[in-house]
Amino acid sequence: MGILNVTPDSFSDGGQFADPGAATERAFAMVRDGADIIDIGGESTRPDAASIDADEEWARIGPVIERLEELAAPLSVDTTKSEVAVRAVDFGAAIINDVSGLRFDPGLAELAAERRTGLVLMHMRGDPRTMQGDVTYADLMGEVKGGLAASLASALEAGCDPAQIVLDPGLGFGKSARGSVELIGRLSELATLGRPILVGPSRKSFIGELLDASPGRRLEGTIAACLMALERGARIFRVHDVAEVRSALAVAEAIRDVGAGGRRKD
Repeated sequence: MGILNVTPDSFSDGGQFADPGAATERAFAMVRDGADIIDIGGESTRPDAASIDADEEWARIGPVIERLEELAAPLSVDTTKSEVAVRAVDFGAAIINDVSGLRFDPGLAELAAERRTGLVLMHMRGDPRTMQGDVTYADLMGEVKGGLAASLASALEAGCDPAQIVLDPGLGFGKSARGSVELIGRLSELATLGRPILVGPSRKSFIGELLDASPGRRLEGTIAACLMALERGARIFRVHDVAEVRSALAVAEAIRDVGAGGRRKD
């Protein structure tokens, strides 16, 4: 899943693709690099990010989505607002990526059920403005797993089919650096929820803390996190550096398949 931020304030590439032309070129380039999905977002979810209304969010992503009709990959819209999601779906978006796990707008589940889109549900404590204020957990994996189970139940109650849903533990969202590392290390424990797992470690602050590196120098750490997550069951990887991560995963999967007697364990 290639990240396409059309925001002025994202932590890693804010403003770089705010121009619709540049954003469109970036989307097609990531598909050429091997992205299976392009995830477009118009509202930053970095720590302390200010919220924006639906009209402003659509004003950022709408002109780009309108240009991606010929994109040879499904389009995912990264939003917590059903007002934005329905417009994106009307223009062909196939997936709704909700970092709030339906806590901010339960209508997203109803929309996904009605329109039969994919639905990514992420765990986050609080909201982007408050999430790093409390990163202490009595039982980190237990709380994350319980939150994801609740989000999944809400989606099913709204009429979604389980096959529509992917779960994301929310690395870096209301978690300390150590907590994000722990979640990757224990990722296999989410298998009992019965849905594919997405991880988004790309250029995150926990990698920066481990390596003492700025966002632009976190590629190697991102690759390492993705490979360890793959080993523990992750199947979708949301990243900025598509070509490099894709290549690393291809080699890791080949080695894994040999270890499994030539058969995938998916």
